[in-house]
Amino acid sequence: MSFLIVLAALCFLMWIAYRGHSVILFAPVAALGAVLLTDPSLVAPMFTGLFMEKTAGFLKLYFPVFVLGAVFGKLIELSGFSKSIVTAAIRVFGKQRAMLSIVAVSALLTYGGVSLFVVVFAVYPFAAELFRQADIPKRLIPGTIALGAFTFTMDALPGTPQIQNIIPTSFFGTNAWAAPWLGVVGAVFILALGLSYLEWRRRAALAKGEGYGSGHGNEPAPFTGEHLPSPLLALLPLLLVGISNKWFTGAIPKLYGESHSFDPAVIGSAAPVVQEVAKVSAIWAVQAALLIGILSVIALAWKPVMAAFAEGTKSAIGGALLASMNTASEYGFGAVIAALPGFLIVANALSAIPNPLVNEAVSVTALAGITGSASGGMSIALAAMAETFIANANAAGIPMEVLHRVAAMASGGMDTLPHNGAVITLLAVTGLTHRQSYGDIFAITLIKTSAVFVVIAVHLATGLV
Repeated sequence: MSFLIVLAALCFLMWIAYRGHSVILFAPVAALGAVLLTDPSLVAPMFTGLFMEKTAGFLKLYFPVFVLGAVFGKLIELSGFSKSIVTAAIRVFGKQRAMLSIVAVSALLTYGGVSLFVVVFAVYPFAAELFRQADIPKRLIPGTIALGAFTFTMDALPGTPQIQNIIPTSFFGTNAWAAPWLGVVGAVFILALGLSYLEWRRRAALAKGEGYGSGHGNEPAPFTGEHLPSPLLALLPLLLVGISNKWFTGAIPKLYGESHSFDPAVIGSAAPVVQEVAKVSAIWAVQAALLIGILSVIALAWKPVMAAFAEGTKSAIGGALLASMNTASEYGFGAVIAALPGFLIVANALSAIPNPLVNEAVSVTALAGITGSASGGMSIALAAMAETFIANANAAGIPMEVLHRVAAMASGGMDTLPHNGAVITLLAVTGLTHRQSYGDIFAITLIKTSAVFVVIAVHLATGLV
């Protein structure tokens, strides 16, 4: 019975997300509903002492990353840099390689620190224009953008500042550059198979005489070739984010040591605040890198950015608030579920998988699929089982860096089920439906999910990190 209660809570939250309701509202309802059916006396203590505690803890660590990432992405958009990069990619790859152009641009923006959601808005108008000119079915746009933005640059390539690559750092004491070679192997696998699949789909449509089509919804106005900044100038903030992230990752631990303390009281004798630097150095590095990126965009494109700075940053911060609260609510939900007797059955079943890396991958990707969120599912899995993963990995002689990369990549596996927020946003922006385009997104999802097991196999066979 206890297992059925946990399963019902998870299914309820998945159904709610699929129906488009707010996870912020219904995550505590689902969690406390499960508590009510298990032990009614624990509803209030669980809500205050566990759900809200974990929700606030998540925001304490990651909210600045969400905000800075959203602001940076918005400024890249306001400056015209994103349009410049897209236009340059089209010139380099040509219309006949429209899909490669859009994948490359989406990947570049994502790896440069632009939010996945911002990438969708920034790239879609150009994807539509390019697909229209090349007469490629519009229904293939979501799968193409998903391959570039939702896969290898989100969590496989080392150093990516996306939140999915940052969350494991606080659990494993690693940094964003963990297991670089394994990340590259996974990225190459995803990119090669993903492009092959999309090209096969394009050729199949061409053979049937299917073109871009007509009567589509949310069609952007054709691109008129407006004056844009130099693409080299547009790339500079993205390069600065990547380089400074790498530099701060190494510099912060040297500057602060393993821990740092300070006295917060000017008057009186308050207890000193002690910060374990190893757990937050990667987060600090990303925050500093994104701040440098923001300042560089402002400096390089002062007039267009400042003309719309107030309204642009309001919308960016609003989006960051919503995204971070959604994920934090799922994190609190996971903490409550993990405290229930029924979850022990789930944990024992997953722990029965003998290999520590396969165990971690299956656990993370399963929970990411259930919640419809890569960061939310990974947060739930690591909050509940990180200590077990670490103990099993130490016993097997597996480095923490490998645990980090496997967790990050697994989070971006089955997370893109139909109820995933990014999927729903992508389809809404492109004016398409699940019926028209989700099949291609799901195919990319399967490729992404299989990549983590390829990475595990490579590590076990070669010891590569």
